[in-house]
Amino acid sequence: MTSPSTRQLSTADERRKTVLWTAIHAFAARGFYGTTTTEVAKLAGISQAYLYRLFPDKEALFVAVIEHCSRLMSDCLADGAAKAKGSAPEDILDAMGEEYARLIVDRDLLMMLMQANCAASEPAIGDAVRAYHAKQVEYVRAVSGAADEEIQRFFATGQLCNLLIAMDADAVDAPWARTLGVGIRHY
Repeated sequence: MTSPSTRQLSTADERRKTVLWTAIHAFAARGFYGTTTTEVAKLAGISQAYLYRLFPDKEALFVAVIEHCSRLMSDCLADGAAKAKGSAPEDILDAMGEEYARLIVDRDLLMMLMQANCAASEPAIGDAVRAYHAKQVEYVRAVSGAADEEIQRFFATGQLCNLLIAMDADAVDAPWARTLGVGIRHY
């Protein structure tokens, strides 16, 4: 057992990471407009005052969460590209798509990104959402060497995956759900 004098306190950076992960889950459930900083602070086990020392306001916190999700997505796409079975654009896109399908098993991460798109009418959030998408598109372009149409199809398929998971379409036994899910991999 550590004594109070030798107990290591978490640094602001460690707390910030904890808050970001906690905020993903909070914002995923109720979005930017429906989530309070009080809720995020409580879930993170910190005071609201300390939350405001880490992030000046809710919008700054939400933007930081989008940026955190962007880093997770970049890592995901890089992992996928590294696992590609060949160097052809379709091999690389397929491998990145496979990793993306694994990433969005974390439904809260997926829902957070969808909530970010919904709040993009707020200027700072819109800037962060556009930066997130620009970063991913340009990374996919650089790594895959794919043509614009292939890249567009890659992201369109990803958005369809998001929609199917968000509405739990796999649980629906209906022609429309089967049609939308043709060729889509989920884990």
